[in-house]
This record gives sequence, structure tokens and C-alpha cells, in this order.
Amino acid sequence: MRNRQATQLLFELSKPGLVAVETPPCDVPERPIGELLPPAALADAPPPLPELSEPDLTRHFVNLSTQNMSVDTHFYPLGSCTMKYNPKRNERIAAMPGFAGLHPYQPDASVQGMLEVLYLAQEMLAEIAGLPAVSLQPAAGAHGELTALLTAAAYFRDTGQQRTTVLLPDQAHGTNPASATVAGFETREVRSNAHGLVDLADLAAKLDEHTAVFMITNPNTLGLFDGQIRQIAQLVHDVGGFVYLDGANMNAIMAVARPGDFGADMMHYNPHKTFSGPHGGGGPGAGPIAVAERLAPYLPSPIVVRDGAGYRLDFDRPKSIGRVRTFVGNSGVLVRMVCYILTHGADGLRRVSAGAVLNANYLLSRLKHFIPVPHGDRCMHEFVASASKLKNQRGVTAMDIAKRLLDRGFHAPTVYFPLIVPEALMIEPTETETQETLDAFADAIEKIDRLVDEKGPEWFAEAPRTTPVTRLDEVGAARHPVLRWQKS
Repeated sequence: MRNRQATQLLFELSKPGLVAVETPPCDVPERPIGELLPPAALADAPPPLPELSEPDLTRHFVNLSTQNMSVDTHFYPLGSCTMKYNPKRNERIAAMPGFAGLHPYQPDASVQGMLEVLYLAQEMLAEIAGLPAVSLQPAAGAHGELTALLTAAAYFRDTGQQRTTVLLPDQAHGTNPASATVAGFETREVRSNAHGLVDLADLAAKLDEHTAVFMITNPNTLGLFDGQIRQIAQLVHDVGGFVYLDGANMNAIMAVARPGDFGADMMHYNPHKTFSGPHGGGGPGAGPIAVAERLAPYLPSPIVVRDGAGYRLDFDRPKSIGRVRTFVGNSGVLVRMVCYILTHGADGLRRVSAGAVLNANYLLSRLKHFIPVPHGDRCMHEFVASASKLKNQRGVTAMDIAKRLLDRGFHAPTVYFPLIVPEALMIEPTETETQETLDAFADAIEKIDRLVDEKGPEWFAEAPRTTPVTRLDEVGAARHPVLRWQKS
């Protein structure tokens, strides 16, 4: 029988007079609220917030949590968004009072420890990228893309160049064209060749004096490193454009190859993917960017700088695009990132990349016999299989396979991306999983493949069967969410 805390809303559990927290007494002189806020800002009555006891509140959220999958409870082979285990040691360090207890308006002299950590973050990210200037401000990977593109736009305005177009491959992350559009650019798509890499002839045909930036993910979303990257960069640079490296897949190449060395002028990092920060379910996050020297003056302000024996926030940046978020950035996530980098060191980060590539290739070698992998027998940190043959010959789709995996205790991989692979299953095991876990996942795929003929497509269309909710109308759920659990 389901616990009521897991099946009812907080508002339904509410009882007048129950309290889950006790606030400390006021330590400043009290004044009537009407003296502090204008009348127009005051509501006629307090908001009808739920009133619960601490046990009821705790049980509600703990019971909800048991219905979810997470990297702490399940293998999470989510291609395109690296979901590796987050070391709890970094959580403990970030929660230390000297970090967590700081106020963002404290004077620089009173937060020297935090400023030193943030300065280290800038220096380490610059070294890993091979690009000299870093901003820690952006709040997420896509926000980092937008910030870098705004930085490039400021450079072009300052130098009197009319550049209006951003080019991107047909297998780019969806955030790339979105970020370019928000930054005020037009976008044009560049085709991939038969090997899943950038079609150089198509790129060259679309480059002109209006090209501002070419955005590329390398390794790309097919899990392939584009060895043409130096030639790509030269083509873009020859027309005066910049190369933007989407850093979503840095987990495969950090401490092995530096984007600045192979031609990138700008990039962002995803600390939650590359440096094992917590996944926030949409936030809060961080998306630091690194840029070439000539773009440095246009970065958001402030930047942490070192003055003699101390550190300070530098706001004196006349060409800066200004703030893109409050304060310096998400310092809690950035502290965790620094802990991760310092724990591993350069050799350790190289081993992380090697482990991610090894695990992905091991899993590819096991799965390609059941679900074909169109683009090669080798990959970097992830690969894209295609259930197209299964769908055409046996009536089972990529979505059916993904849903059936939930019944076997595995989070589903990314499906239907990138769009250039029909019935795509995008799989990334990360370096944090053991061979036993990878074998169990491959065995589950093999079992599902056998069940296709045994059970038929109708049985698959009903999956999942063992989860708190079964097959959803996903489009309908997104447009008309139902927040209360209802027994089917």
C-alpha cells in the first residue's frame, strides 16, 4: 500500500497550526511591515502555504525520492549529457562554513579564501582549454554558449565588423542554434558527411564575410572526434570568424587534447558533466567559458584577479559585456569543480578521459551485435546506435527499448538524438561504472532483443510496467501536467 505522503500534495497533507521549522528570534529592531514596504506591495492576506509537521514534511519528500532514478541509485547511460557519479567528498567540502556561510556582499578582504579558490578555477580551466581568459559567471552550459556568443558580438561591434551568421553542424546540440538566435545571430546548418563528420565542402561553401562563429562539438554528438578540426578552424579563421567549441563532451578529451591548441577561440564547460558537479534537474548550475586573448576584454565582469599577495574582484573592464548573472557565478558548484580537479591532478584527469573512452568502446563492442551502430566500430565517450532495423522489420522502436530498460532497473539512454540517425539510442556509460554494471546493461539489451520475437511489439508498447507511472502520453503530459498521483 502506498504511503499517503507519497500520493498526496503538501496542500492536501496540511493542517492548520502544524509547524516544521522554528525561526530564531529577531535580532534587529522590529518595525511594522507597512513601514518597510509600500502598500501596493502588500497582500490582503498571507499566502495559503501548507502547514505540516517536520515528520510529515520529511516523509513526503523522502517517499517521493524513492520513486525517482538518479546517479546515486541506478546506472544512468544518458548520452549527450554525461551523468557520472558525484563524489560525496566534494559535497562535504563545499558545505564547509568557510564556503557555504559567506555572504556575496562581504568585502574582498574578508573572503580571500573563496577568491583564491575562484582564481584557481579560472587558471585551471584556462590551462585545460588552452585558452588564456576565463569567466566563471554563466549559470549553465547553454548560458555559457550565449555568453561567449555575446562576447564575440561585442568584439565584432568594437572592431566595426558586420557579422550576422553562426554556422553549426547538423548533429549539433539543440542549445547551439537557440543560443545563437538569442544572441542576435542568424543560423545556417552545415551537413555531415557519410562518416558523421563535418562536410568540409559544405562548410567552405557557406563561409563568407558575414560568418561570425562556427559552433562545433568535438567529440561530436555521434561520439566521434573530428580529426579535420585544424582544417575546419583554418577555413573559419580565413574568413575572419571564430570557432566555438561546445564543451559538453570534454569528458572524453580533458588533459589529452586542448581545444585552444586545435583551433578553438571560445568554449564553455559543463562542470556537472566534466568535473562531476551535482545535476540540478535544471539548475542551479554553472557554465564557465574560456576565450582567446583578443576576446578577453569583452568577458563579463567582474573577473577574479591577483594583486600582490591577495585577490580581488576586478570591475574596471570598460569593454565588458557586463554581468550575465548575479555576483561572480555559482560559487558552490565551482568549489566542487575545483575539488574534483585538485583531487585528480593532470594525470588523474587524463585517466578519467581514458576510462570514459574505454567504457564506451567496451559497451559498443557488446551492443553492436543487437543494435547496429551506423558510424564506426570505435567511438570516444559515447556512441549512437540505431533501432531502425528493429522498427522496420519487427515493429519495435527506440522508445519501446528505452521504456523496457526502465523495467530492468536501468535509466533509459537518450533517444531520437541526434536527428541524423534514425531511431537513435545515444549511450554514454562514463568512466565511473564498473565492467559488471556495463555487462548487466548489455545483458538487458540482449534480453530485450530476444523478447521482441517472443512477446511482440504490442507487449513492448505497454512498457514500462514496474515504475510508479507507466507509459505516458509525453506530449500531452508536457502540455497538461497532472501533479497528483492517481491510481490507474
